[in-house]
Amino acid sequence: QLQLVESGGELVQPGGSLRLSCAASGFSLDYYTIGWFRQAPGKEREGVSCISKVGGRTNYVDYVKGRFTIFRNNAKNTVYLQMNSLKPEDTAVYYCAAAVGGSSRFCSREKNEYDYWGQGTQVTVSA
Repeated sequence: QLQLVESGGELVQPGGSLRLSCAASGFSLDYYTIGWFRQAPGKEREGVSCISKVGGRTNYVDYVKGRFTIFRNNAKNTVYLQMNSLKPEDTAVYYCAAAVGGSSRFCSREKNEYDYWGQGTQVTVSA
């Protein structure tokens, strides 16, 4: 059974850091494009970042550039999202997702292109 499990979300003060993990079971993340998405209350789910299948090419939404970093650890079959300089507006449920199709060397932050989803982890940025 293919499964993605996110972890690492918690309450953090503005300016703080968190590292989210997306661990896969039942399949190897090596062969999938991986995306991180988030959904705040009353808002649509949006793509935050993604990493390609080949070459580790990354893509970020403008308002997290320079603060968030996505990276893989294939040995652990896990993808991470390092989040620094967190702001209250980063508060959301964060989801990781895996895409089977699409380009090998580029990635997309379009949620409709992703096939498998985790259950989400809550990130709250508040003083």
